[in-house]
Amino acid sequence: MPIHSSVLELIADTPIVKARRLDAGACELYLKLENHNPGGSIKDRIGMSMIEAAEKRGDIKPGDTLVEGTAGNTGIGLALVAQQKGYKLVLVVPDKMSREKIFNLKAMGAEVVLTRSDVAKGHPDYYQDLAERIARETPGAYFINQFGNPDNPAAHEHGTGPEILRQMAEVGGVDAVVFGCGSSGTMSGLSRCFEKHAPDVEMILADPVGSILAEYINEGTLSDKSASWMVEGIGEDFLPTISDFSRVKKAYAISDKESFLAARELLEKEGILGGSSTGTLLAAALKYCREQATPKKVLLFVCDTGNKYLSKLYNDYWMLDNGFLEREQHGDLRDLILRPYSQKDTVVVAPTDLLVTAYQRMKLYEISQLPVMDGDRIVGILDESDVLLHVYGDEARFRDPVSTAMVSKLEVMDVKSPIEALLPVFDRGQVAIVTDGDHFLGLITRIDLLNYLRRRVQ
Repeated sequence: MPIHSSVLELIADTPIVKARRLDAGACELYLKLENHNPGGSIKDRIGMSMIEAAEKRGDIKPGDTLVEGTAGNTGIGLALVAQQKGYKLVLVVPDKMSREKIFNLKAMGAEVVLTRSDVAKGHPDYYQDLAERIARETPGAYFINQFGNPDNPAAHEHGTGPEILRQMAEVGGVDAVVFGCGSSGTMSGLSRCFEKHAPDVEMILADPVGSILAEYINEGTLSDKSASWMVEGIGEDFLPTISDFSRVKKAYAISDKESFLAARELLEKEGILGGSSTGTLLAAALKYCREQATPKKVLLFVCDTGNKYLSKLYNDYWMLDNGFLEREQHGDLRDLILRPYSQKDTVVVAPTDLLVTAYQRMKLYEISQLPVMDGDRIVGILDESDVLLHVYGDEARFRDPVSTAMVSKLEVMDVKSPIEALLPVFDRGQVAIVTDGDHFLGLITRIDLLNYLRRRVQ
């Protein structure tokens, strides 16, 4: 392989892998690995296209400030190109974005402005509207505007589309492409490419439940009402000005749960770590494939890498919290315990462990309290306040054993207690220690109860 002079030379020419273990019915399923782009997603393509086209027009020069509203991956693509070319970058992102994306953006030097994800276009806090306002009020700033920028679909019309046709020619061509729609650049660009060079290729939209796009495609009605969804980067509550839906004849509305489970299945069966929108596309592609009576070659995008979602859809506890994974229901307080001790999920310490060990476990697992276990018997509870009061004024006491700071006088709660009995415990600022006779089952915190109540209304 050649030695490249810049990471930007690694954008595009991503590989395609044929799925082997997914049930695609009579069809063959192909996965275009856009997660192999250096920024980890398909949006590297438009990040490059929109900045370089603006440079050629003379709209921007190195040192200028670029501003954009993004659900994440466009921001990373822009940050990659801006970093290499010497631009300042301000990104407005909705607060549902994964922490990994935010950490990634900041580490690349972008300024990140968080805004609300529960408001629609037209609201002053809507991420695109806020980005446009920041650009307007910042002297000399350039608003990228991916949703209205023709350089966005151009990246796919002249780059991604011909690339797919060239690669798939090796297996006899492609019959259908499954994609998602956020800014609509991928769809619009591919549509123009295929209209000229492969008019028989079917365009299949995968859309999150809550977005207005699937209804628009399947029923021809444009709703002014959308709901929220947790999949990142695709789905809309309006039609972007650059969108071209004319060649899209079929759309599938995919729930968050279907999306997340499909992404996890992709990793389990094919060894491919894709993000949340990849799960949406895969779930839609499998539905399309299983409906076909004749064999077809179907391609979908692995839009971005799942490394950006390790704290979300690849985190069993997050999935359980949100009701996307199921556990056996018991009809008692066990249903509220997120980390059951019997399944070795509870993070614990021993009375002989050092306080610094307990502190490190709290930080690692983002928890505020630890059961202190002597074998399988709970002998104490240790929380952040206990550690703080013990070490304040003498940091060397971090080397003391847990037994010197733990609370050993425990109030336990029987597993058959009513849920209402938790409220006085929480009112005292404690966590509920749940037992079944002499057997410790686990802890219940305020957030565990809140998550339980929220799942009941879903």
